[in-house]
Amino acid sequence: MKRFATLLMLLAPLFLLMACGGSGTSGTQTGNQPGAVFVTGEDAPVSSVVAFNITINSITLNNSSTSVPLLSTPTAVDFGRLVGLRSLLGFNATPAGTYNSVTFTFENASPAPVIDYIDLSTNPPSVNTLTGTLSQATVTIPFPPGKSLVVGSNGLAGLHIDFNLRDSLAVDNSGQMTGAINPVVTVQAVSASEDLGEITEFTGNIVSVNTSANSFVMQGPYAFQKTIDVNSSTLYNGSNSLSTLVVNGIVSVIGRMQADGSILARGVELIGTSQAFISGRVLAVNPASGPVQTVTMWVGEELGTSGIIPVDTVQTIDLSAVSTYDVCFFDNLLTQQVFNDSSLVVGQRIFIGGSTAGGVFTPQMVSLRRQGVVGALVQNSVNITGGTGSNQGYFQMQNDALMSYAAGGPFTVLTGDKTFFVNINGLAGLQQAGTPNLISRGLVFKNPANGKPVVVAGRVRVLPTGQ
Repeated sequence: MKRFATLLMLLAPLFLLMACGGSGTSGTQTGNQPGAVFVTGEDAPVSSVVAFNITINSITLNNSSTSVPLLSTPTAVDFGRLVGLRSLLGFNATPAGTYNSVTFTFENASPAPVIDYIDLSTNPPSVNTLTGTLSQATVTIPFPPGKSLVVGSNGLAGLHIDFNLRDSLAVDNSGQMTGAINPVVTVQAVSASEDLGEITEFTGNIVSVNTSANSFVMQGPYAFQKTIDVNSSTLYNGSNSLSTLVVNGIVSVIGRMQADGSILARGVELIGTSQAFISGRVLAVNPASGPVQTVTMWVGEELGTSGIIPVDTVQTIDLSAVSTYDVCFFDNLLTQQVFNDSSLVVGQRIFIGGSTAGGVFTPQMVSLRRQGVVGALVQNSVNITGGTGSNQGYFQMQNDALMSYAAGGPFTVLTGDKTFFVNINGLAGLQQAGTPNLISRGLVFKNPANGKPVVVAGRVRVLPTGQ
């Protein structure tokens, strides 16, 4: 444990900030007006897949008497980026009632689904692309028995969808993906106030700021323009506040849906003041130790750089002139100690904010982002360092993609008493669980003692058997 002592001391405040928190608007109110339903999406992944782009043509709620559209505009979603993260996919007024199933229609040809996966046989790792073919474009998924989605008059309900890539992507006898896709989707009714109802991935540019109303409007992903409400509990990075946000600045928000369609922000991070950023997974750093001069990364998301640095490409970015390093939704005197130009490591997810001019993207800041990592629990690796009932401790996961590649084998996950465990009774339950597959969501840091990646987990989810 000594090798983690310094890192744990520096990162202790993160467990509180990454844990679930805040309050949202949910429940049923009286009256005869329709309610509203928001839709969030995430992914139960395959560890080698860095991007899975598929277009959802429609999402429809069903009961015995009617069907109600929740999404009617074709929406391209990269579920590979949403490993352990939840993005807002839809918000619609919906007639009050009880709904027992959901129908999804996916696009099979224009465009076809695309799978991007890590190839570890090259140095540095590269990314290969595979065009997918759906075995069925329309699937209807029932809600679990006794857990139908109930929309109250004037109320707010949520639909959480989980695209199970591990079960959806066919493999041949050697374990290689073939491109055949049989969509396996899990649906769950959620409220805005619970863990699965929180929006944890919502990034875009600022349209307007209204300090008197404690809100701003942002253009987010999937063509969403949303009002973001803030209050005295909203966290900002650096010395920022609502008054320092600027039009066209790039922000990332975590928060909860409200009945009027706005988002109440638990955290707001100003990534840059100009409308340009790229984000993705780190594939290589140069040099391997000391201050990094260049980083090679898989670009899974961009804004304002499509003509220079397109999405779904591998790029090498010169960071030698960047002096601003940030940890998302976290800022105190320790920030520069835990993440700086010597702290980049393969496997991290980072944002690079900057500006574009004359066909050149100029990086101005690097932000370490929350991400999910997937793998199997290593047998007998769970260590509880706190007292009875404590979740303070650590365990190891084995992952066949970037994290284990960077660690040279199993990698370590640190947990605290504010870590939220799903489908398991904390670290004590994990000690008795065998070797299930997990998704640990949090921040990936470089352990200064050995240079290997280590995950500081705000959420640990045990996947069902077979996933």
